[in-house]
Amino acid sequence: MTAYVITVPGTFLRTLDAGSRAALLRGLRPSDPQNTALGEAEELDMLTVNEGGTFSVRLEIEADNRRAAEAEAKRVAGAALTGAGFSPDEAPLGPAFVTGIDSEY
Repeated sequence: MTAYVITVPGTFLRTLDAGSRAALLRGLRPSDPQNTALGEAEELDMLTVNEGGTFSVRLEIEADNRRAAEAEAKRVAGAALTGAGFSPDEAPLGPAFVTGIDSEY
């Protein structure tokens, strides 16, 4: 297994208020990339929200390969968004991609 740091972009189509943001961060916390050497060195934030509602979620995912890590990151991000009260139509996600790899090899 390899630890991947995966970025999942998206767009909030309704306002992310303080309560929803806190709930979203709680849902993402177990996959915080700060626990990886790359995340610590790069000071990666789990959630970045830009003007216009675009956002990026960065997660640490353990997987056998890149494709599995990207799929799991989208699942985790989607579940956290749902838990924070956002439907897939209110916060659509873009394609996930590898930001870094933290491997022992």
